[in-house]
Amino acid sequence: MKKIFMILTALLVVSVSQVAEAQSILLGLQRDTTKVNRTKGGIIQINRVNREIDKNVFAYKNEWICGVTASYGTLSSDDSELATVIENLKFGGSVVSVKPYVGYLYRDNFAIGLRFGYTHTAAHFDNADVNLGNFINGIEFSTDGVGVGYLSNAYSFSLFHRAYVPLDRRGRFGVFGELELEGQYGRSKFDFMFNNEWSNSISDSYKVKFNFNPGVAAYIFPNVCATVSFGLGGLQYTHIKQFDGEMQPTGTRNHSKLLFRLNIAEINIGVTVHLWSKKNEQKLRLQ
Repeated sequence: MKKIFMILTALLVVSVSQVAEAQSILLGLQRDTTKVNRTKGGIIQINRVNREIDKNVFAYKNEWICGVTASYGTLSSDDSELATVIENLKFGGSVVSVKPYVGYLYRDNFAIGLRFGYTHTAAHFDNADVNLGNFINGIEFSTDGVGVGYLSNAYSFSLFHRAYVPLDRRGRFGVFGELELEGQYGRSKFDFMFNNEWSNSISDSYKVKFNFNPGVAAYIFPNVCATVSFGLGGLQYTHIKQFDGEMQPTGTRNHSKLLFRLNIAEINIGVTVHLWSKKNEQKLRLQ
């Protein structure tokens, strides 16, 4: 019995040794982040291998960057899904935004900068026939003769901090997270027609925002990078002054909100130009 136990123990030691050597070979072929070493006493040590992923660079220290982002969106009655309730619906609108910016890389992959913005919004509502007969009997009305127009222009100035995370060793593709402190001023005009008579009101809005804008980036040329960013909201404070058609004050309103969600109107496509590229210098040194 003792001999059988000794034979089984020896087979177990040999099996463990073979499995460890096989794992070492596979780990070496797959370039994993661990390395298996064997000491003279037969003790297996597993050491972490530093692949220096954190040293991958998308944008280098001391680079200046400049660029512009833009977005455009429309809304019309053709997009409405209320056709079973609202008939002869006529409305439409558009939002155009342009935001140039400049930044400086104070360290690898980290930049601070300034951004200016202009946003133009226009919308109109002409007519709608509402019929809730299928849901609530006897409720039916029309807005014939009622017209609504809305026009707004807003200007913004912001300070942002951006952090890049490269996705490959050559630094061609990456993602970034951006924190932005923005101040905005805008004036909007609201026109309303009832019984063929027009009236209007004007509002001045002052906003302070703290936004979070993640995005993706890719170099399409050595010094030119294409970006797509998404506005996910944040903290916002708004102060509104309202006037009548003769610019006489009619009231004020203050409100604040904390909201994090994807805003379709804040999907921006842009281009960033790196004015001084350390990547090109390194390529020339290697040649």
